[in-house]
Amino acid sequence: MTNDQTIIAYEIYPQRDMPLIPAPITREWMDNTQQRYAYRCLPLSLANQAGWLICNPSSFCVRWSGGPKPEDTTLVFDDVKPDDRISSLFGHGTVTFNFPYLMRTPPEINLWVKGPTNWPKDGVQALEGIVETDWTSASFTMNWKLTRTNHLVRFERGEPICMLVPYPRGLLDSLSPRVESLDNNPELAANYRKWSADRNEFHQLMAKGDEDVLKRGWQKDYFQGRDPDSDRFSNHQTKLNVREFKRE
Repeated sequence: MTNDQTIIAYEIYPQRDMPLIPAPITREWMDNTQQRYAYRCLPLSLANQAGWLICNPSSFCVRWSGGPKPEDTTLVFDDVKPDDRISSLFGHGTVTFNFPYLMRTPPEINLWVKGPTNWPKDGVQALEGIVETDWTSASFTMNWKLTRTNHLVRFERGEPICMLVPYPRGLLDSLSPRVESLDNNPELAANYRKWSADRNEFHQLMAKGDEDVLKRGWQKDYFQGRDPDSDRFSNHQTKLNVREFKRE
């Protein structure tokens, strides 16, 4: 892997309202959980931030009749003139977004092209792909698949419609998976059983209305990068520093 970790978004044409932005930690549905409880789940919060978003340039509604042809998917834009970057190019109830960017990543780094993480949308599913963006001269599109016939789906201008996540090529191929008994790792087994017992006790005390437990609200060991033996993991992350794309 090269020391140059630059990722470049080359503009194929001047982009109009399709910015590339670092993915935020926030999600509206998480904001609406009681006491914003969902943000206590660190894996969720980190995944929310793990990449860059591309935003939708035009508000429109789309409906699929169920047929395989492109014309079986009807798009109606708020503006009088349809946005030629958005269409049902492939048919079968899909919506295609064309991007003004040609991405270039460092050697051996792919881009996982996907929907916004933990950003559910009713009636439609983002289709994902992995692109070798360190060498290809071809652009790629983002596609969404309508999941119900005759169901109206709305895409708002400015809402995220794509997330770009760098992914090392060959990582999965290099891993040697196996299954073992937990007892084969006595230290890990002891830590797990202590964690499990502590968690069960915490939930029981919470259910009984224990004042100290209610005041604590939740166990923060994982959030703080702490094992049951109180050791902190030195490389623990609670947020990601995903940088903005700078224009040159």
